[in-house]
Amino acid sequence: MDWSVQQIAKLAGTTSRTLRHYDDVGLLKPSRTGGNGYRYYDQASLVQLQRILLLRGLGLGLPAIAEVLGRESDAERALSRHLDWLRQEQDRLARQIASVQHTITAMKAGGKIMAEEMFDGFDHARYKDEVEERWGKDAYATGNAWWNGMSAEQKAAWKQRARQLGSDWIAAAQTGTAPDSTEAQDLARRQVEWLTGIPGTPAAASGTGGGTSSDVKGYVTGLGEMYVADPRFAANYGGEAGAAIVRDALRIYAGKHL
Repeated sequence: MDWSVQQIAKLAGTTSRTLRHYDDVGLLKPSRTGGNGYRYYDQASLVQLQRILLLRGLGLGLPAIAEVLGRESDAERALSRHLDWLRQEQDRLARQIASVQHTITAMKAGGKIMAEEMFDGFDHARYKDEVEERWGKDAYATGNAWWNGMSAEQKAAWKQRARQLGSDWIAAAQTGTAPDSTEAQDLARRQVEWLTGIPGTPAAASGTGGGTSSDVKGYVTGLGEMYVADPRFAANYGGEAGAAIVRDALRIYAGKHL
C-alpha cells in the first residue's frame, strides 16, 4: 500500500510543496513516481517522515536532520529513544495542565486557590532535598529566594533560556557533535554561564570570590555525571545519550577553563 503526496501532506499536517522540497534535497524520496508524475510513499517513507517531523520539532535544520538520518539507520531504535523523551514531556505537561485547570475552576467558583496544587509540573523546587544534601541549606535558601524574587516575565525569560540551551544540546547530540568540538565547547561555556547566574551554587560563588576554582570545577563535572545518572535530568537533554554529550563536554571545558 502507498499514499499520494496529497494524502500524506493532509495526514501529516504539512504541504505537498514541503514534501516535494524534502524530495529535492534528498531527505525524503517517494517510493515510486506514477505515470502521471505524482509521488507516492510507502510505509518506510512514512516512518522516515515521522522522524523528520520529530527532529524538526527539536529545532534541527534540514542539513542536520539529513546527517542524523544518515548516521542512525535503525529507525526503530531512534524512535524508541525519542518516545522515552516524549513520554517524560507528556507527564510534565499533563501535570501542568491539571494544575492550571484547577486554578481556573477555583477562580470561576470563587473558591479558595490551593497554592500546593497550583504549581505541579512546574517543579522549580523539586530537588530541594538533593540541593541541601549536596551543597547545604544556604544554597537552596539563596536560590529559592532568588527565584521567588523574580517577576513573572523574568521567570519566563529564564525558563526560555534553559529550554533553548536544552534544545541546543539535544540538537548537538542528534547530529553526533563531538564533545571536544568548537560547537560543543561553546555550549559548555553557555551551560557554565547559565549556572553562574543561579545564586547559591558554587558556580555563582566563583563570580563573587566566594568559591575556589576546584569548587566550581567539581560542581560542574559533578552535575555532568548527575545529568547522565538521573533520568529526570537526562530528560532535559533528550535522554542518557544526549546527557552523556553534555557530561563529556563539561568535563573537557572544566579541565581547560575552570
